[in-house]
Amino acid sequence: MKLQDFHVEHADWARAGDRDALRAIRLEVFVGEQSVPESLEWDDLDPLSFHLLARSEGGEPIGCARLTPHGKIGRVAVRQPWRGQGVGLGLLRSMVARARAQGRADVALDAQVAAVTFYEREGFVAHGDTFEDAGILHRAMRLALDDDDAPATADRDAGRLPAGSRSEIAASRLQLLTEARYRLSIYQPALDTDLYASLGEMAELRRIATSGRGAEIRILLHDPEAALRDSHRLVALAQRLPSVLHIRTPLEEVDLTYASAYLLTDQGGYLFQPDARRADARAARSDRAAQAPLAQHFNEVWERSAPARALQPLDL
Repeated sequence: MKLQDFHVEHADWARAGDRDALRAIRLEVFVGEQSVPESLEWDDLDPLSFHLLARSEGGEPIGCARLTPHGKIGRVAVRQPWRGQGVGLGLLRSMVARARAQGRADVALDAQVAAVTFYEREGFVAHGDTFEDAGILHRAMRLALDDDDAPATADRDAGRLPAGSRSEIAASRLQLLTEARYRLSIYQPALDTDLYASLGEMAELRRIATSGRGAEIRILLHDPEAALRDSHRLVALAQRLPSVLHIRTPLEEVDLTYASAYLLTDQGGYLFQPDARRADARAARSDRAAQAPLAQHFNEVWERSAPARALQPLDL
C-alpha cells in the first residue's frame, strides 16, 4: 500500500486552533479508544510543553505528541486510519531532535507495554518494573542523547535519516533544522509552498537566524520570482532578517540546469535529492564526508551567483 503524505509541525497550545486540534486527537485516541478518564488526560504541563502536530497533505490533524519542560515525551497519538504509515515515527524523531537541540543529555517517556518494541527500535531502553497508568500497563524508557551513550545502531548507519517518501523527507528536513546551530546552506531550484514553510520549519529557521553572532542562512534559488509571487514564508523571513538570511540566483547555464536540491547544516548534516521534483533522497544527521562535495559545490555556485534581483523591491 502506498504511504500517504503528511508533515510534522510545531503546535502552540496558546493558539486556539492548534489547541483544539491537539485536544481532538487525544480525546479520540486516549479517551475514546483507550477509555482513559478525561479528567486524567489534561494537566498543568500542557501549556508549558512543546507540542507537535502531524497533518495530512490536505491539512487534517492526524497525530500529536508533546515534550514537557522536564524532558519527557508523552501524549503520542495517531488517528487510526493513519497508523502504520510512519506518522508516529515522524513525531518521535522530531521530538528527539528537539530534545537534542535543547542540549539535553537524555529524553524519557512512559511507553504503553504494547509500544515498547516500537521505542526500542529507536534506541530507547526500558527500565524499572511495569506499572499501571490510567488503567493501562506502561514501562519507563530512556534514550541517551550524548555521543558516548548513543545506540550502537547509530554508529552503524552514521546517523542516516529516512528519506524515501515525501513525508520522510519532510520529517528528516525538520530534524536537520532542529539540530543546526548557527549556519545553513540551502540549494533549491524552485521553492515550492510546502518546502521550508511549515510552522516547525519556520520556528527553527527563525531560531537559527537569531542565534547570535555568526548566524547565517544562505539560499540558492533558480526561480526567486515564483517564491515572491507565492508570498513564501521564507521570503518574508528574509525581508525581516536581511543581514543573516541571504538569497542568490545562479547566472550560468550549467548552474541553472542543475536539477538537484540539498540542505547542509553546520553539524555535518545533509539532505540531498538527486532530482528535486522526486520524493527520493538520502540524508544523515552528521556525515561530513558525504556533505563535503555538496558544500564545495554550493560554495562554487554561490561565488558565481548574484543577489536575487526579483527580491530587491523588498529591500533584500
